[in-house]
Amino acid sequence: MTALPRVFITAPVPEEGLEIFSGKATWSIGPPQGPADVEEFLHLLGNAEGCLVAGNVMEGEVFRRARNLRVISRFGIGYDGVDLPAATERGIIVCNTPVAPAEATADLTFALLLAAARGLPQAHDYAKSGEWSRLRKPLPLGHEVHGRTLGIIGFGRIGQAVARRAVGFGMKILYHDLVAAPEAEEKFAAKRVSLDTLLKEADFISLHVPLTEQTRLLIGPAEFQKMKSEAILINASRGPVVDQKALYEALREKQIAAAALDVYEEEPLPAEAPLLSLENVVLTPHIGSATYATRVAMAREAAENILAVLLDGRPINVVNPEVLTRAVFYNHH
Repeated sequence: MTALPRVFITAPVPEEGLEIFSGKATWSIGPPQGPADVEEFLHLLGNAEGCLVAGNVMEGEVFRRARNLRVISRFGIGYDGVDLPAATERGIIVCNTPVAPAEATADLTFALLLAAARGLPQAHDYAKSGEWSRLRKPLPLGHEVHGRTLGIIGFGRIGQAVARRAVGFGMKILYHDLVAAPEAEEKFAAKRVSLDTLLKEADFISLHVPLTEQTRLLIGPAEFQKMKSEAILINASRGPVVDQKALYEALREKQIAAAALDVYEEEPLPAEAPLLSLENVVLTPHIGSATYATRVAMAREAAENILAVLLDGRPINVVNPEVLTRAVFYNHH
């Protein structure tokens, strides 16, 4: 009887999503915070052929020394924490879970947009402070959302899900993406424009791009200068897409009205981070996909990626498709 393939899961994920492994693979789960370093990673990985990566960084050293590893599947959309060139060099397939988190992340994006526009954190604190009853400290007025212009940078699954929500608010939708989306343009009355045009015309700017060398620090001092003074920036993509120091200055100097962030250059956000001193910023701790149903679906999608490779040799959601043409991949079969 052929032994079942082994899968290592770097940190706990909802086990309901792992039921698909039953009878098809054996699996083990790492500690709550994941392996502490490369040596512990390799020890826990052992001779596993698949690895479901929840939160951890995958360094090149792991790929070079894990001789049985054939596929890793990221528990999430982003894969910037994976040494992709090293994985590809070893012929290891890297997958992600782009489908499951889209709607939950779009929900949070719109929640951040509304919270920043209407100053909800400040209003919440004000209502609890007792100042309201004494009418001594009126709150500043918020910004309209209905009928305003939303600029979406990155018009993939999440960007389009955000656009779908914006339609209900009667918003005018502009988007910037390397690839046109004619069907979505028609569905949401969205217009594809240059980045400069979007920055100059949008009242709200929402970022939904992956972190690559091309998108790192995509929004910096020059971009803030092009934005309206009443513009509000929302980032639920990746922290380093925005120059955080430049954002702090733009907010402090009222160059833009506000920002709402779920992601940061450094995570967790340090206690001494200058952004924490500002009132015109809404901050959440990277919770874009943090709903129970979404996390179960992400675990299932990540597990399906692994089984598709180990059992069928037909990977799905591959982020390094060039590996499929390498002889070393076929040598695994």
